[in-house]
Amino acid sequence: MSQRRFVRLSRRQILRGLLATSAFGIAKYGTGCASTPSTSASPEGSASSPAAGGGQTTLGFIYVGPKDDYGYNQAHAEGAAGMAKKFPWAKLVEEANVPETSAVAESMRSMIDIDGAVALFPTSFGYFDPHILKMAAEYPDVQFFHAGGLYQEGKTPKNIGSYFGYIDESQYIAGIVAALTSKSGKLGFVGAKPIPQVLRNINAFTLGARSVKPSITTQVVFTGNWAEPIKEAEATNSMADQGIDVVTCHVDSPKVVMETAEKRGIYSSGYHANQSALAPKGYLTGAEWDWTNIYSKVAEEVHAGKKLSDGGIPHILRGGLKDGFCKISPYGPAVGAEAKKAADAAQAKLKDGSLVIYKGELKDNKGAVIIPAGQSMKQEDPKLETMNYLVEGVLGSIGS
Repeated sequence: MSQRRFVRLSRRQILRGLLATSAFGIAKYGTGCASTPSTSASPEGSASSPAAGGGQTTLGFIYVGPKDDYGYNQAHAEGAAGMAKKFPWAKLVEEANVPETSAVAESMRSMIDIDGAVALFPTSFGYFDPHILKMAAEYPDVQFFHAGGLYQEGKTPKNIGSYFGYIDESQYIAGIVAALTSKSGKLGFVGAKPIPQVLRNINAFTLGARSVKPSITTQVVFTGNWAEPIKEAEATNSMADQGIDVVTCHVDSPKVVMETAEKRGIYSSGYHANQSALAPKGYLTGAEWDWTNIYSKVAEEVHAGKKLSDGGIPHILRGGLKDGFCKISPYGPAVGAEAKKAADAAQAKLKDGSLVIYKGELKDNKGAVIIPAGQSMKQEDPKLETMNYLVEGVLGSIGS
């Protein structure tokens, strides 16, 4: 990481030197001084106007962790690579292991000024505020697409878009498989932070499980950050000690949770990508992303000259199982026929819209009614993206 950062800064220093000593300058997006994109440090890196629909379109992707983490970052990186493979005009610029600090602003600025990126995909939740917000204001002609953040009309800069998937649908199905495989009736969930996306997955997993076994429980432990391997191992071991026999998670890299569960002889359910290789005996299934589908859709629109700022590209892009935004990992050897049948049936109903996950009467785990009887919230309901509760059946509390 340190070597790569040194190389990037050296390129910037070289370009600044050229600006200071030569008769020509490099136009920066947002200055209004020129209509041509930023020049890259090398000829093949030069970006051409995407509005023309020809030449290369440079797209920047930033990851908070390594690209081979068996989890969140790997899923995004595989999606970006899959998109770039489909389109010969797509030039991919990537940087991994970028923390949710001013470092990401530096990375974004470098991709724009040096590599000529016309659209950026900073993929981590914490990149949004204040870093993406700041960069979007500084570079109004660059489009910023953020995973998970909710665009607010009149408040969020118009060159920012939000994309995410209803992966809680996959978690609902995984919960069914977990419940029908569990012998103890006790499930576990290792979460990073109690933000809406994590809470939504915990709740959907539990609701799926309780749809087939109403008395089953999910013990939740929050580690406090996206990558805390020691805490993740401790939480998994603690759950195994308590008699929990199926664990899942929402952390950046599920690798530690899957491997620890396998060592303890309990079942696991994956997240982000397929982790079956890490737990060949106990891996049941998992909730996976299909970012290639999402990134291909957005990249084509950017290359065609469409923009967020004028409504050519929607500010909020969402989709679920039926839209190909997410999927289910293949069933592992421990999954029985009953679990497969129930999970397949739920998946079909989620795809045709006949199954609604969040419906009344729904209570939180403190006894308060969240959704009254006879009412429901469909997946696209914005209230679900501000979720701040754990449903009945979840053991634990926000912040625990």
